[in-house]
Amino acid sequence: MKKTCFTFLFIAAMALSVSGCATVGAKRDYLVSGFHPQGAYGPEKGRAGVYHKVKRGETLWRIAKAYDVTMDDIIDSNRIPNVARVEENQLVFIPGVHDTKEIISGKEERENGFAWPVRGKLIGYFHERKGAYFNKGIDIQPQEGSIVRAARRGQVVFADYLVGYGYMVILDHADELYSVYARNERLLVRLNDPVHQGQEIARLGRMENAPYLHFEIRKRALEDNPLYYLP
Repeated sequence: MKKTCFTFLFIAAMALSVSGCATVGAKRDYLVSGFHPQGAYGPEKGRAGVYHKVKRGETLWRIAKAYDVTMDDIIDSNRIPNVARVEENQLVFIPGVHDTKEIISGKEERENGFAWPVRGKLIGYFHERKGAYFNKGIDIQPQEGSIVRAARRGQVVFADYLVGYGYMVILDHADELYSVYARNERLLVRLNDPVHQGQEIARLGRMENAPYLHFEIRKRALEDNPLYYLP
């Protein structure tokens, strides 16, 4: 009952914030390499911490979990913009720790992480404004095809039409994280279905109509930047 009530409040909050699907202009795909953590915009001189060298497939979310620090601490210390994501060999400052850590990247860890729900061009970025509205996730225009896949294993807690979002799927990942897949033409899963990472869960519209997927990651009911979770 408690989970059902929370899901209802979660959906209600989204219904009152349909600005999350605002269309925005295209930008290039930014990387964290666009800033310099050891330069003028980096952490304060003498501050305790270490530099972590990013390996392939690592994300800010996985790095923060490995070092047991919050993503906000890493983002603030490195002054990472909303349109940035980490890339291989990037040095990221981890505040308040004394030793670097090896992040294990086995099959189980990969499956417990997030993957891109669709491959394509980013045409909308997190918290990017258009007039009085701002984007609560990212918008991805597919390169080809229309298949939308689960970014992470979880359970379907919403699979229906929602005003402002269109046909939408929400997955509960059982650790206070949810992923949202909106603007679909057809849903391939139903309420309470368990899904595995990579499973087909929806289809977008036809390519000639320039469809795009609106994708969100939320912690509890609050939106977070998907680029910090995606490899």
